[in-house]
Amino acid sequence: MKRGPRVLAIDDEPAMTSWIKTVLEQHGYEVSTAEVGALGQERLKTWRPAAIVTDLVLPDVDGVEHIRKLKELDPDVAVIVLSGQGDVPRSVEAVKAGAFDFLEKPVDPDLLLDRLAKAISETRLVDENTRLKKRLDERAFQHIVGASDRMRALFEMIACVAPSEANILIRGENGTGKELIANAIHENSLRSKGRFVKVNCAAIPQELIESELFGYKKGAFTGANTDKPGLFELASGGSLLLDEIGEMPSYLQTKLLRALQEREYRPVGSDRTVAVDVRLICATNVNVETALREGTLREDLYFRINTITLMVPPLRERTEDIPLLCEHFSEKFRRQYQKGVMGLSVPVHQLFMRYRWPGNVRELENVIERAVIVAKGREVEIADLPEPLRNSVADTADFVVPPNRTLAEIEKMAIVQTLERTKGNKMEAAEMLGVYRPTLYSKIKKYHLQKDTPASS
Repeated sequence: MKRGPRVLAIDDEPAMTSWIKTVLEQHGYEVSTAEVGALGQERLKTWRPAAIVTDLVLPDVDGVEHIRKLKELDPDVAVIVLSGQGDVPRSVEAVKAGAFDFLEKPVDPDLLLDRLAKAISETRLVDENTRLKKRLDERAFQHIVGASDRMRALFEMIACVAPSEANILIRGENGTGKELIANAIHENSLRSKGRFVKVNCAAIPQELIESELFGYKKGAFTGANTDKPGLFELASGGSLLLDEIGEMPSYLQTKLLRALQEREYRPVGSDRTVAVDVRLICATNVNVETALREGTLREDLYFRINTITLMVPPLRERTEDIPLLCEHFSEKFRRQYQKGVMGLSVPVHQLFMRYRWPGNVRELENVIERAVIVAKGREVEIADLPEPLRNSVADTADFVVPPNRTLAEIEKMAIVQTLERTKGNKMEAAEMLGVYRPTLYSKIKKYHLQKDTPASS
């Protein structure tokens, strides 16, 4: 039978804790007791109850300071204070210190059950609203989905640098979302009302890049039948994204550097100068250090374009974002294709967490789009995935170490898979992993896995 919410009862009278335990357990609660405040505080750290029922007068701690300490240890725990008839003013202080409510002794059991249910319900509602608002805030940057530490740091950096006029260099592997980062910078800049012009330097023939960037005058070359403005001119007053800047030919890098230094340039075949009035954003997936060493990227240009460098982490380094990304893409394609698919099955989630995703977020998006289209049930199953992906990961019943993973990544994977096998039971997971429960809690916190595991385990 499913266990109910956990409640910690703290009172120096054994008869009182015994009574609370009996009343609450009869109504499905799981109860633990402590006879002094310090023991209750220690129990809170490891047992993680949903609520605490505590006497205000304890032999070893000040009652109000005791409440403050409990809320400091776990801001989400609901605390109900029990007090004698002469302790009402102190009980009010306890509520101000963070307690949900107080009850006078002798306590009516029905009133205790009613207040306890309300406390747990309201605390969970506040916590859920906080999580939803947090997730909405994290999605504020033009559909960039992420809640990991790496992405939070990136969001903070975007918010910090976007309003400036500094040149930005975005580095990251293919498929990590560099263009989305560029969009976010432009949309949150002082130039957001201006045009945002994008050009992929690797997609334009080398002989045409100069005329595309700087424009040309009629008659400058065969086929130049009219004057044509370049992308720099079209982006005037706004932002210009040069994607795959590492693919730009060396001679053009020199001209680009001169335009940035002098803030003006000449269109091909023209004797007039055009002022540069753009916010330059560059992106590259190449190893910049190697490109500088081999001379494919000019060092002076590099120092000009990377006033601020933003590193976009690969998906394998932020696996905690995978469930959120899966939810986002599943909903997107469910609506787009009018399908009844409501999410991904547990085996699919497990496979996704173990896969290395060489194509990063773009690959994950494509896989989920394909799966939603072909899925026949309400959940995406293993059979709905592309065959290469199905064959890339061993049977999820066995723990295997994928290649090229760091020790921290392997440890995190082991914890995630063990918690999945125990259905979130941390005591059982700690035994399987051969560690003490406090050690497991510490690692769960370290890898930000708490949100993915039941609090009652």
